[in-house]
Amino acid sequence: MNQQDTICAIATAQGGAIGIVRVSGPDAVTLTGRIFTPIGSTVPLTERKPYTLAFGHIKNSKGEIIDEVLVSVFRAPHSYTGEDATEISCHGSAYILQQVMHLLIGQGCRTAMPGEYTQRAFLNGKMDLSQAEAVADLIASTSEATHRLAMNQMRGGFSRELAKLRNQLLHLTSLMELELDFSDHEELEFADRTELQALAAQIEQLISHLANSFHAGNAIKNGIPVAIIGETNAGKSTLLNALVKEERAIVSDIHGTTRDIIEDTISLNGITFRFIDTAGIRQTQDTIEALGIERSFQAIDRAQIVILVCDKSQGESAFQAFYRQVAGRLEGKQVIVALNKCDLADTPTFLSPQGTVIEISAKKGQNIIALQEKLVELAALPDIQTGDVIVTNARHYEALIHALAAIRRVQEGLSTNLSGDFISQDLRECIFHLSDIVGDVTTDEVLGSIFEHFCIGK
Repeated sequence: MNQQDTICAIATAQGGAIGIVRVSGPDAVTLTGRIFTPIGSTVPLTERKPYTLAFGHIKNSKGEIIDEVLVSVFRAPHSYTGEDATEISCHGSAYILQQVMHLLIGQGCRTAMPGEYTQRAFLNGKMDLSQAEAVADLIASTSEATHRLAMNQMRGGFSRELAKLRNQLLHLTSLMELELDFSDHEELEFADRTELQALAAQIEQLISHLANSFHAGNAIKNGIPVAIIGETNAGKSTLLNALVKEERAIVSDIHGTTRDIIEDTISLNGITFRFIDTAGIRQTQDTIEALGIERSFQAIDRAQIVILVCDKSQGESAFQAFYRQVAGRLEGKQVIVALNKCDLADTPTFLSPQGTVIEISAKKGQNIIALQEKLVELAALPDIQTGDVIVTNARHYEALIHALAAIRRVQEGLSTNLSGDFISQDLRECIFHLSDIVGDVTTDEVLGSIFEHFCIGK
């Protein structure tokens, strides 16, 4: 991608009353001015002051009016991309928007690549890479928690934490390298090892705290996986339909109806849950059903919370037999035992070796709210406040893990009186991985991989 090109793209989704075409680059104002005729003023667009709106017509090469529009004018470096830019607000007709795009391309614009506006903002120093990635997270946010996390990161909360860490690391590195520079003067001492170890321990604690926040951040961003497990005809699909309040899964009295996993999501108290309805677990000679059952076990492995759905009318012995089949995969999982069909079974409630027992009727919707409340409780996610720094990006987490390993090698080297040049190398590696998060040392390949997943026009 050539940054000297002037680019254009439709920045709004189809179907709205208003559509916006964004133009950015060295000739953005000039090229927009060639297709725009102001109304009520003779001042051309190129002579307009920045941060002003101009009302007028977009006309084609024959002088025919395409639409009445408002054009916003921005001048470098005070724009989203840091370049000269315009935004053309017109009516939301797909035909009008495409005509405006066609006219701009005819004047010399190039259609923007996915994420190219935000990439230019990063390259022009308007934001660091972690903030740029937060733009995509903000667009994709589906709950209050994901929105707040993305806003915190986009406003630079994560970047400020990393800046503090890097400053501390640079101070530690400077002390170590001063010792190396004057290693032949034994009488000079810039910092004793106890002070250096204390500083390294403080840095290790901060990096570890950020890395450990990824578990909660990933759950907030991607949703908490919940596997709905049970024997055939226990009411798993009925429960999924009751939870998501629509007919997502086929419900039948025939055993083995569900052959593959079905997924859907809901938001409870601002937390996204990803429900996985699985094939009923039983002994079968059907090859396809057996594959579905194997996927049921895999779903347990991926889940954070497991709902064991049991037909209460079958009694406690049937439940215990089923539990023994899955118990080996439940280690480390939050478990809810849903005793289904409580409206049909006049049998006493029985205990489970693991988890909370809740009587429900998935068909009639009894106690579904209580089940949802338990899900929120087991999620145990922190309340996200403005300014909280929680890692949600897998790339950031990987870099933090590498940085954490490096600073721990520094601690080990200091405690064993390792040569200062080896310790300095580990310090530089720690700084490198933290710098990679904000884009100071990121390669073009990594940048391309990040921005290609953005939508066009952002």
